[in-house]
Amino acid sequence: MQKLSGLLSVLFLFLFISTFSSAQQWSAEQQDLWKGVMAYWEAGMASDPANMLSYWDESYYGWSYENGAPGTKADVSKSFNYWFKKGKAQYYVITPARIWVNGDFGYAHYYFTMVNEGGDGTPRTERGRWTDILMKKGGKWMLVGDHGGEIKSED
Repeated sequence: MQKLSGLLSVLFLFLFISTFSSAQQWSAEQQDLWKGVMAYWEAGMASDPANMLSYWDESYYGWSYENGAPGTKADVSKSFNYWFKKGKAQYYVITPARIWVNGDFGYAHYYFTMVNEGGDGTPRTERGRWTDILMKKGGKWMLVGDHGGEIKSED
């Protein structure tokens, strides 16, 4: 029984390491798409929401967990203008789970952790997952759709 337990432990460790290492080996196309995702997250750290919105294509249609229905780029613009007045993201980490690219189209599934500071200076940590659907236009990855949001903890 002890040999079986040891063998299973070694097998589990091997599967864990091979899964982890393969998830970190992105092709040049996948890396390029991920750079696009990172670019609009970084733009979101600026004080002007237009910086981030420049990565949203006019055809965009996305759906966050908080909204009852999908929304357009104009809806995102209204939301950003509201939230940027309320506070500012101070810190974030995004971690890719899966990136798929086929020519000028692709998607990225990823996890995020973000710390927002409200008008009163109180930090609030938000953790969640997101899927971004992108189209390369003029050499730039543009968001055409997305879905995701905060994963609420069940305290």
